[in-house]
Amino acid sequence: MAFYDLNKIERIELVEKINEHILAELKSTKQKYILNYFSDEDTYIRKTGYLAIGKIYLSNPPLQNSILKLLDELFKHENEKVRQTIINAAGEIGKTDFKSIEHLMNLGLFDQHHSVRNAVIGSIKKMGEKNPKPTIAFAKIYLHHPDKEIRREICHGIELRGRTHPQDILPLLKELQNDKTARVRNTLVHVLGQIAYKKGCLETVIKDLKTWENKELVKDAVEEIIDVHHRYRNFSIKTQDEAIDYVEKNLVIE
Repeated sequence: MAFYDLNKIERIELVEKINEHILAELKSTKQKYILNYFSDEDTYIRKTGYLAIGKIYLSNPPLQNSILKLLDELFKHENEKVRQTIINAAGEIGKTDFKSIEHLMNLGLFDQHHSVRNAVIGSIKKMGEKNPKPTIAFAKIYLHHPDKEIRREICHGIELRGRTHPQDILPLLKELQNDKTARVRNTLVHVLGQIAYKKGCLETVIKDLKTWENKELVKDAVEEIIDVHHRYRNFSIKTQDEAIDYVEKNLVIE
């Protein structure tokens, strides 16, 4: 039975059981449940597993070395669901201890399976939100990587930090303004839209875009920003008309 086929009480009980099993196995040398949870077909079972790893790592310092060793071992597994879960678990750890899992992010970026690479994007997002300094430094290393998909993934990964602190990621985004690859360019435009609709963010983004040399990209970004203020109208601080008015008064594109 799938996780969300259970009622709320049953789901709570299952989460508690998974947490207990994982903690018990980390304290012993036997493995019966962890691999099963990490390879489960149900996304939410795997998610419960990697969230458990993150919580245990934070609350049980004596188990941290064992956890890191386990993640290293299981990342070699042939099942992409296991490797994906390992990256997600590493992302939970990286929210407070990036250095210990940085090597897994390096490996995950080049994994043969897209789901593992996507897990790196998700992990960069959550680490960037909670532990921005080392995460952004990591992103910067790959910003101009020869592989266009790596550049795109990094651009996408830093988005979440930008939604609350656009000034932290705008310097990185600016470095991508002349990227010739459509997928990278489209992701860049998308991210600029996503980091411009919260309180104070439109002003920060528009001020920075004034300094960008690629005016065609700036035009596309402005169109996306205006459109986002409509699509996200229930969440944006300004109405679309207010956003249009602000842009027209504060950004001249020649």
